[in-house]
Amino acid sequence: MRRLVIRTSSTIRKRVYNFLREQLLSGEIQPHQHLIEAKIARDIGTSRTPVREAFHSLELEGLIESIPRVGYVVKPINEKEVGEICEIRAAIEGLGTRWAMAKAHGKLVAELKKNIAASEEKVSKGDVRSFVDMDAKFHEIISKFSGSQRLVELAQGLRRHMLRYRVQSIYSVDNVLRAIEGHKGILGAIEKRDLDQVNRAIGYHLEQSKKDILRYAFKETPKK
Repeated sequence: MRRLVIRTSSTIRKRVYNFLREQLLSGEIQPHQHLIEAKIARDIGTSRTPVREAFHSLELEGLIESIPRVGYVVKPINEKEVGEICEIRAAIEGLGTRWAMAKAHGKLVAELKKNIAASEEKVSKGDVRSFVDMDAKFHEIISKFSGSQRLVELAQGLRRHMLRYRVQSIYSVDNVLRAIEGHKGILGAIEKRDLDQVNRAIGYHLEQSKKDILRYAFKETPKK
């Protein structure tokens, strides 16, 4: 593991947490890997306390799990969990889109168009990895215009849980292009103010995301 350089003590807890989270999401720390507090603290050059606190936060996010007499282990990809998250997201995002269309239809359409245009530009320049953030922003735009802070929090939480599954599969150009087409489908339905089509487009987009995740995850990892 590469060493983490921290110059300001007041930010050490957040920096350690963000560092370990990125290692998990990028796949540098692999599923099933046993996380040893003392070793990680030594490797990144910090005390054990911020590492221990980061472990607690990462467990709450569902990225790692605490196993009695073993310690913390990186959670493997679980097909059932991926399916559940996608289905719940479809319901939450369908509701959020309905509210956003009613409250700020014009602004919603304009912001989503900007996001899709920026995504296509980045991908055309070979910057595929940036789509992880662009994909999150697309869905955050809808949540923001829903006008509901509770919905924003629920949607963000679900996306965070899904990110560890999504982040590696989304680095594939083919997967990114499929995701952008999914975004276009959602935008087209919103422009028409067709709620039934919106729900179908969101469901199709998330189903495709699920298939891409599982295709990537299980090409090398057997199903449990």
